[in-house]
Amino acid sequence: MKNSHFTYLLILAMFLWGAGWSALKILTESSSLEVVIFWRFFLMSLSFIPILYFIKIPLRLNKQSSKFILSSSVLNISFMVFSYLGVKSGYAGNGGVIITTMTPLVTFLMVGILFKTKFKLWQYFGLLLGFVGGAIILEIYKLELSSANIYFLLCAVVWGGVTLLSQHSNKHIHPVHYSFYISVVATIASFIYSYDAGLLSVFELDTEFWMALIYLAVLGQSVATTIFYIASARLGSEITSSYMFLVPIFALVVAWAILDEELQSHIVIGGSISLVAIYFINKKR
Repeated sequence: MKNSHFTYLLILAMFLWGAGWSALKILTESSSLEVVIFWRFFLMSLSFIPILYFIKIPLRLNKQSSKFILSSSVLNISFMVFSYLGVKSGYAGNGGVIITTMTPLVTFLMVGILFKTKFKLWQYFGLLLGFVGGAIILEIYKLELSSANIYFLLCAVVWGGVTLLSQHSNKHIHPVHYSFYISVVATIASFIYSYDAGLLSVFELDTEFWMALIYLAVLGQSVATTIFYIASARLGSEITSSYMFLVPIFALVVAWAILDEELQSHIVIGGSISLVAIYFINKKR
């Protein structure tokens, strides 16, 4: 396959990720937190089976990778809880922008604090710019954070932890296998927690719910993630990571088109500044 084909696939993956926030918004209006989380991870686990067959790499699991899988499963469930609560009380498009732009900044801070890493001058400039963009997005000048923005910030912190774990797990396990095991563990854990929460009630819901659920679990997660990992192996992580800039744009546009959410000026301005900040943080030279 030509590199140009991977470019188109990466754009598709970014669209699938961005539109996932609108799908989650539809789910929050139809079913409870426990039900959505279980079925999302369950369908995600099933959708990985044909992908595992396609990549034809034998499944492996060892003690070292198990630690990363268990830790990431807890964080993935936490992320799903916070994102559900945030989208339920706020705008789906806002969640896509805040989480996507704040996570790289949070991860950058984590790396600096945990590993005492020394960064370049322009990276510190990017961090400062990121704080400015974040302050505008979150409307800090109002001296009050909405409950939705608090949940979105928690999502960014949690996903920063997921990012660090996934980067270190690559030494011990294939990324697709890693995602598959996480979804299986999360499915089991969420079932134990919510088995009496009326899980079968989803079969009484309408087509819109099922379309949103299948989209979020299969297209917005398994398919998009697999495309990203395969493209990273072909094009390099530095090139593929730059495509992440498209996610907040797609999140806003899809939420506006499907959910009729208004494009708020502070989200657009703050998000744009934060994207520039991410560019400086990821800049190598």
